[in-house]
Amino acid sequence: MSKKKTLADIFNDDEFGILDAKPQNSSIKSEDERLIESFQEINAFFEKNNREPEATNVTEFKLLARLKALRKDAKKVEILKSYDSNNLLNTKAAIKSVVDILNDDDLGILDTDETLSIFKLKHVQPASERAETDFTARRKPISDTDFAIYETQFKKVHKELREGKRKLKEFKDVEQNLYKGNYYVVDGILLYLEDDGLKKRKLGDSERKDGRTTIIFENGTKSNMYYRSLSKSLYNNGSIVSYTDKESEEELFKNVNIVSAEDVQTGWIYVLRSKSTNPEIASINDLYKIGFSSVDVKERIKNASKESTYLYADVHLLDKYACYNMDAQKFEHLIHRFFADVCLNIDVFDDKGKRITPREWFVAPRPIIDKVVILILSGDILKFKYDSVHMVLKEK
Repeated sequence: MSKKKTLADIFNDDEFGILDAKPQNSSIKSEDERLIESFQEINAFFEKNNREPEATNVTEFKLLARLKALRKDAKKVEILKSYDSNNLLNTKAAIKSVVDILNDDDLGILDTDETLSIFKLKHVQPASERAETDFTARRKPISDTDFAIYETQFKKVHKELREGKRKLKEFKDVEQNLYKGNYYVVDGILLYLEDDGLKKRKLGDSERKDGRTTIIFENGTKSNMYYRSLSKSLYNNGSIVSYTDKESEEELFKNVNIVSAEDVQTGWIYVLRSKSTNPEIASINDLYKIGFSSVDVKERIKNASKESTYLYADVHLLDKYACYNMDAQKFEHLIHRFFADVCLNIDVFDDKGKRITPREWFVAPRPIIDKVVILILSGDILKFKYDSVHMVLKEK
């Protein structure tokens, strides 16, 4: 064996690769890697739920707070831009055409009669016959004096959100979710819809309801964007701020059973008893379901034996009461809270073995049930509470 003269000779003669060591990769993540990983959690939530996180529970609140912080940090937005497949950071695509400009008009600045029909080139009218160009919807500052009353309310709403008295809910349907006097969050900013400005608006040969709103923002500005432009912004990146329980109850009875010539019957409150032969259910005395139906009750219960809400059994209709201007969801919320202590707690199973726990059945004497329905129809239910121990109604 020849004598090795240099280190190079030794490495070149390493037949078994003993000296061919590779540097280990560090397991410590860089700051950018941690940033990207934290953002991918928000992406994963959005792709799973088809919405942004909301302040409805601790897990979602953390994701929401993280997303808001990222949006405010230009450097982090730049790093994450290539990972923002769902446009969660509100980075806008490059404007390449007139269509892009119109689609990017979140504030309704270009949402005028002329721009909405820009591609309907039927004929060109003389200038004297054209409608006057609509004014733009820009946010304008409000004086400190005028904003003071709104600021107090904004702070109150924030406090109620923190305490859980209000919640942020997904904005889905304009017809059911966008009303003047309500609070909303769009792009992380709380706003108050003071006036919806709704009226019939002529667009070409057709008409639709729209109008200039009056919107107050928590940052001390106001806007008069179009009603439909606001709804579009809320649908894309907004939430509804729910009522408090007290406000929800007051709103429920605001117009209930105030009948005018233009009103129509909106549904029925009904009281049912189960015909179930299940021993767990049949053995319970004073078990009743109080519900609301927008269709005829007999039609609603005809397939009771196939529905979990009726305990997969036929039912006996005891009473039904016609209602006007009743909000079904708020009614059910009120009933569930009023009889929370006597709500039936039982599991039923569908034909596939899936377990379901109905929450609309209550154990209370029939006279109490009848009186509660009457108090609901009159709106006086807000003055009472149910004492489940002594099974009596008590004034608050």
